[in-house]
Amino acid sequence: MKQLLCLLFFFLFSTSIAMSQSEPKLMRLGIVGLDTSHVPAFTKLFNNPKADGDLAGFKVVAGYPGGTDMPASRDRVAKFTEEIRGMGVEIVNTIPELLNRVDMILLESVDGRIHLKEAREIFKSGKPVFIDKPVAGTLAEAIAIYELAKRHNVKYFSSSSLRFGDNIRELIGNPAAGETLGAMTWGPCSYQAGTPDLFFYGIHGVEPLFTLMGTGCENVTRTKGPKHDQVTGVWKDGRIGTYRGIVQGKADYGAVLYGSKAILQSDKKSGYEALCREIGRFFRTGIVPVSPEETLEIFAFMEAADESLRQGGKPVALETVMTKAKADAVQLLK
Repeated sequence: MKQLLCLLFFFLFSTSIAMSQSEPKLMRLGIVGLDTSHVPAFTKLFNNPKADGDLAGFKVVAGYPGGTDMPASRDRVAKFTEEIRGMGVEIVNTIPELLNRVDMILLESVDGRIHLKEAREIFKSGKPVFIDKPVAGTLAEAIAIYELAKRHNVKYFSSSSLRFGDNIRELIGNPAAGETLGAMTWGPCSYQAGTPDLFFYGIHGVEPLFTLMGTGCENVTRTKGPKHDQVTGVWKDGRIGTYRGIVQGKADYGAVLYGSKAILQSDKKSGYEALCREIGRFFRTGIVPVSPEETLEIFAFMEAADESLRQGGKPVALETVMTKAKADAVQLLK
């Protein structure tokens, strides 16, 4: 009888171990800032019981509403908070409360002006973070976030969903194009008082431009009209990349890649799934799909565009705005 009980105990213990090994621990996600449509969209993708691949194994379990006086935030935070509450997500009152309940963080606040303040709290946890666009409210604040992440040894990345859309991915490295000699991207462009013009929505067209061109932009020239807003960058190897922001009229997204063998164009629609898969892969592996250094250059491009406009459309070197912003970032971190 004693031997039988021992065998039974051993069987139950072995089965328990096997089950724990075959069922990986659920990775708990928390969202800071419930004032953007990305919040319910991302939650649906990660909490889908049929999620596969890099979306599988995650669950959004807690959310902190946040919010600011920016109309895009103020007028939507209550709606999106209630929407994800209805999905079973716990709503908490502070960022520290959220950090105690989760393993990874999605910083989704639509107002980039508060990202630095929120990052100061979040980074103390040492947990990995995805920061939705815009990474910050100014280039100086973006640099400060970069420095804070290094101090706390936190891995993070920021990106527009357009970077990973099929319309861009089908152009990158396409052998039919040959060598990339230049590119042009376009998309809807609306402005938000209190942040540089392109940070709020222009980022969705600027990010794909850098995805196609790579880093190395040296100077920027901008022409802003009532219907379109155009920014042209010259890269260090002489290549030219252009972003056109559509202020009025038909406002689809699209891109053209100018290659040594062919000119390729794409205007396919893209959603959030590809970005969320990249986020999932990042959380799982710790490998960032977009380096913070590239993100800083993108934001220097957009800030230089504002400076070009202030100077009547003159070319502005990215190095100039970066130097000033780095000095300002030092003050922000004191």
